[in-house]
Amino acid sequence: MALIRDSDRQGAGIGRRAVLLFGAKLGVVGLLAWRMHQLQVEQADRYRLLADENRINIRLIPPARGLIFDRSGRPLAVNRPNYRIVLIREQAGDPERALDELGRIIEIGDAQRSRVLKEVSQKSAFVPVTVAERLDWEDFARVAANSPVLSGIIPEVGLTRFYPEGDATAHVVGYVGPVSERDLKRQATPDPLLQIPRFQIGKTGVERRLERALRGQAGISRIEVNSLGRVMRELDRNEGKAGQNVQLTLDLPLQRYALTRLAGEAGSAVVMDVRDGSILALASTPTFDPNLFVFGISTENWENLLNDPHRPLADKPVSGAYPPGSTFKMVVALAALEAGLVKPGETVWCPGYIKIGNRRFHCWKRVGHGHVDLRRSLRESCDVYYYEMAQRVGIERITAMARRLGLGSRPPLPLPAIAEGLMPTKAWKERVHGSPWLIGDSVNAGIGQGYVLASPMQLAIMTARLATGRAIVPRLVQSFDDVPVARAEPPDLGIPGEHLKYIRDGMRAAVNHRRGTAHAARIADRSLAMSGKTGTSQVRQITEVERRAGIFRNEDLPWERRDHALFVAYAPVSDPRYAVSVVIEHGGGGARAAAPVARDIMLYALHGGPAPLSAYPEKVRPEIRKRRATPETSPRPPQRDRA
Repeated sequence: MALIRDSDRQGAGIGRRAVLLFGAKLGVVGLLAWRMHQLQVEQADRYRLLADENRINIRLIPPARGLIFDRSGRPLAVNRPNYRIVLIREQAGDPERALDELGRIIEIGDAQRSRVLKEVSQKSAFVPVTVAERLDWEDFARVAANSPVLSGIIPEVGLTRFYPEGDATAHVVGYVGPVSERDLKRQATPDPLLQIPRFQIGKTGVERRLERALRGQAGISRIEVNSLGRVMRELDRNEGKAGQNVQLTLDLPLQRYALTRLAGEAGSAVVMDVRDGSILALASTPTFDPNLFVFGISTENWENLLNDPHRPLADKPVSGAYPPGSTFKMVVALAALEAGLVKPGETVWCPGYIKIGNRRFHCWKRVGHGHVDLRRSLRESCDVYYYEMAQRVGIERITAMARRLGLGSRPPLPLPAIAEGLMPTKAWKERVHGSPWLIGDSVNAGIGQGYVLASPMQLAIMTARLATGRAIVPRLVQSFDDVPVARAEPPDLGIPGEHLKYIRDGMRAAVNHRRGTAHAARIADRSLAMSGKTGTSQVRQITEVERRAGIFRNEDLPWERRDHALFVAYAPVSDPRYAVSVVIEHGGGGARAAAPVARDIMLYALHGGPAPLSAYPEKVRPEIRKRRATPETSPRPPQRDRA
């Protein structure tokens, strides 16, 4: 009986364990079934997407960059095919052998070969490495024709930027270049396009300032890849949106002529249509070829440009800041008229200098001008007259008038590094120099020297405002994708017409009166007569010892110590159409160096091409005829001249 009971108990224990084991197995199977249901049914879409993401890559397609044209539709920046050859190590097998075979068709230099082999060894086997680019069509066609037997060598066609006008528009249009780390840091939210290898963006000029509009929007390519990341096929493609085409207000023939006329000088010229502010020419010399920068400039070329004392990389019309010299005298005269501190017929005695304290401030004419009124002060550029006006008016009124005429503020143009210039005040000097404003500071400012600085662009704006009496604002962009840029009617300056008439009469006499400082540079055609003002700004201090011994002539001084030459003008006098400003660095006298250049550029603008010889004064016609036969390529020696 005892044995039976023990056996029963043992059997019952085994049965319970079996039930528990079966239950545990059933629970595991149920859990697996539930999890499989969850993965395959409830979360199927999620894991299918993850699988697709592992299998499908999305790549950005660079858009075609917008084109840039001049006002008449002439191309200034275009895209052209970039014929290049790439090598894929996986397909080539032996890269050195592949390069040997390719070298029998096109030339491959030793340095080029070493670079390719280095890149091939550093990158994955399926990643293309550029062997050569910017090939001509003949070389590219030969490679393409032989590509079936060139293992791993693949010809490709892309787009690259090209500037058909070269140095003619280098400073205005600018150039593109590869994205740098500095470029990425400047972006608050970098465009993914900037991460594409070899992608190029605007570096200078309009290319830089209008980068967003010109760049366009990236396209998208969905490609299928294998587990190694190798491309298997393209599933679909969206080409994206090309950049906007930009039409500038520049007139290309006039731009070319201005550069030719400035050839050999370190100078600048601005031509503005006074009716709507359109910039027709923005010339800076010497210049450079922007195409050198597109794929990376050589060290030799870069150092040559960087070390040139004439600063070919500087956009002088907008970034240069110069003492405006006597071209500033109209500002001082208007400030005096507005304050009621001078009458047009009132005269000031000019003995050739004035004395303030122990210091003499000299007129450019050592023997003096005698009795000088407002009109004659502009006609013959008497310094003593403006020494007196500056003391009467004071720097605050002078600066206020200068700002109304466009000086001392950055023009709203799509260009980088635009100079603000400097129109000083008493508070400015105290803040910057920690010293009070002196009478001598006002006297220097009265003739556009001392702390006063202006760019050629600002001087052109000033001239356009004097010619029209309106607050003309310069404009460089005419349209985006053929849609004109809206512009507002410029408001009145608020300067009495009578005051402007006095200034205009003085500017007209400065060019057309036989004693005017720019009489030799006048326009002979009276229907196109020009009004203007010369300027000569010193870059060195003339000592009393020099004055007693006789002031050195500019041509006897090193180039960098010679005076700057300036001239501003508008024409025709009766119905102004164009304003011109010319600045020639260390060019000497404004009347001799800058005024003839400005006259020639003005005549070209007025005639829409070379002017007839009859438009020039008879004495200079042989020179004009000779220049047209042999384009000017070197500067004339600058000389000390009337202001």
